[in-house]
Amino acid sequence: MRRLPPLTAVEAFVQVARLGSVKAAAEELALSSPALSRRIQALERFLGRPLFARRHQAMVLNSDGQMLLARIAPALDALAVAIDATTGESELLRLRLSVPQLFASQRLLPGLPQLKHEHPQLHIDIDTQPHALTRLGEGIDAAVVLGREVDATFYSRRIAHNNIAVIGAKSFLQGENAIRTPADVARATVLIHRDLPELFNEWRDAIGEPELEPAAFDRFDSGAVVLEAAAQGLGIAFMLEDHVALSHDDRLTNLVQTKVQSSYSYWFASRRTALSNRAVRIFHDWLFGEFMLGEE
Repeated sequence: MRRLPPLTAVEAFVQVARLGSVKAAAEELALSSPALSRRIQALERFLGRPLFARRHQAMVLNSDGQMLLARIAPALDALAVAIDATTGESELLRLRLSVPQLFASQRLLPGLPQLKHEHPQLHIDIDTQPHALTRLGEGIDAAVVLGREVDATFYSRRIAHNNIAVIGAKSFLQGENAIRTPADVARATVLIHRDLPELFNEWRDAIGEPELEPAAFDRFDSGAVVLEAAAQGLGIAFMLEDHVALSHDDRLTNLVQTKVQSSYSYWFASRRTALSNRAVRIFHDWLFGEFMLGEE
C-alpha cells in the first residue's frame, strides 16, 4: 500500500483550510502556531507542491489545496463517524442553515437525500429569512447567500459562477413585438430580484448599451415570484442562467442570447470559528465535494 502522510499533518491542513488562519487552527488543535506550521509544511513536502497562498495573517487555499480538501475532508469526517460509532459516542447533529428560497427549492432540497444517506445523524433546520449574515452566530450556524462578495470578517467560499439570463415567457418570442435583441428590451417591463439589484445594469454595460432603458422596473423580494411573474408574461426577468434551467418550467426561456458572466454568485458563509462545528463542517465539505461535482 502506498505510504500515507501523518494523520496529524492532514488534520492540521484541514483545520487551516477551514479556518483560514494558522493561529485559529492552532488554538483549535491545542498546538503552538510554529508546531502547526511545521505539520502543514511536512504535508506540502510529502505532496511536492504548496497547498496555500500565504497572505498577511491568513492562509488561502490554492487550486491544489481546494482539490485536496474536497477529496479528503469527507473521509476524515467519515473516520470520525466510525470512531464515534465504535465508542458509542454517535450523536444527533443539528445545523441551523440560512438559505435563499430559490436555492433551497432548486438545488439544496433535491440534494439533501444524498447527504442524509451519508450522514443520517445530521439534521438541518432551514431558515429562508433575509439578512442571513447579520444573524450568523445568533441563531444561524451557516448560510448560503446571493451577492457579489461576502464581508471578509466571515469565512466565505463562492459556490459557482453564472451567466446573466434574460428570462421571459416563450410567447415573447412570437409576433411583431417579439423580444429577441437587446434593443427590444426597451419596450418591456424588467423584473428585478431584491438580491440582484444591479444585474440589469451589469448586463447592459457588458453588451455595450449603457443608455438602454426599459419601459419600467418592477421589483420583487422572492426569486420564485420573479420567475412566476415572468412565466405569466408580466415582464422580463434578469436572473442567473441556473435559475431558469433549474426551474424546469416549460413556459420560460432565455429571450436574448448573450453570454455575460454575472458578478453575483451564491456563496457559503459562516463565522470562521463555526467551521470547528462538526455539523457545519460536514455540510461545507459535502457542498463543495460530491454535491458540487454532481451539479457539474
